[in-house]
Amino acid sequence: MSHKPIVQPSRNGQHAAAVASTPDPEVVPKAERRRFTAEYKLRILAETDACTQRGAIGALLRREGLYHSHLDKWRKQRRAGAFQALTPQKRGPKPDPQAAEIARLRRENERLQQRLQRAETIIEVQKKLSALLGLPMSESDEQP
Repeated sequence: MSHKPIVQPSRNGQHAAAVASTPDPEVVPKAERRRFTAEYKLRILAETDACTQRGAIGALLRREGLYHSHLDKWRKQRRAGAFQALTPQKRGPKPDPQAAEIARLRRENERLQQRLQRAETIIEVQKKLSALLGLPMSESDEQP
């Protein structure tokens, strides 16, 4: 922003220079979130682990343009599962584990319903064949 001094009288009659701000016409591009690869995170963590001198980690962070909170987060990720935690995370809603189980049970139910229908059809055919051939049916076959 550019500033230009404005001279205003003060209470005691002297003039004081005040700075008035005028908007800067420059348009700044929208900032974009930085993304770090797993290899980069591991390299930085290895470098910080190798730092032995006082102030070396701070110098590393300044050189890379990072914050200490990055190191904290990446160390937690490394403890949680090294490469799995450091790979880029998929964004968006997480899949519901119960939905997968419900879908599996519905498929199994449909399959069993089809088997039951086939079995009932076979039994009906056997009953009709038995009646045509004049074979006596057992008591357990006659009950619905």
